[in-house]
Amino acid sequence: MKDFMLIFTGVEYDDLGLSPDEIQGRMGKWFAWHEKMEKKGIVKYGEALHAKSRIIAGKDRMVTDKASAEAKEIIGGFYVIKAKDFDEAEKVAQDFPDYDLGSSVHIRETVIFE
Repeated sequence: MKDFMLIFTGVEYDDLGLSPDEIQGRMGKWFAWHEKMEKKGIVKYGEALHAKSRIIAGKDRMVTDKASAEAKEIIGGFYVIKAKDFDEAEKVAQDFPDYDLGSSVHIRETVIFE
């Protein structure tokens, strides 16, 4: 088994004007997905991320603070899962709950240094 990172990009729920009940319903879908992965023993770690970010770039180390309102798409969170290969990781990502909001999942295999 290999480790894969599922990186979630999209928009913030607050920016979509979702009601508290709609957000609660979405959270229920997230918890159900997490429980499904836990039962299969494939989820290693995961977190949601705050919308504010700080970017350091270039040889001069230019620092920029960004809020979700300034970005078209933000990284909203991630999971690290165990899977045999990309195809298996893709099957896990099929249950991501926010595709209907235009969000996406980027799948990356982690590098293991031995």
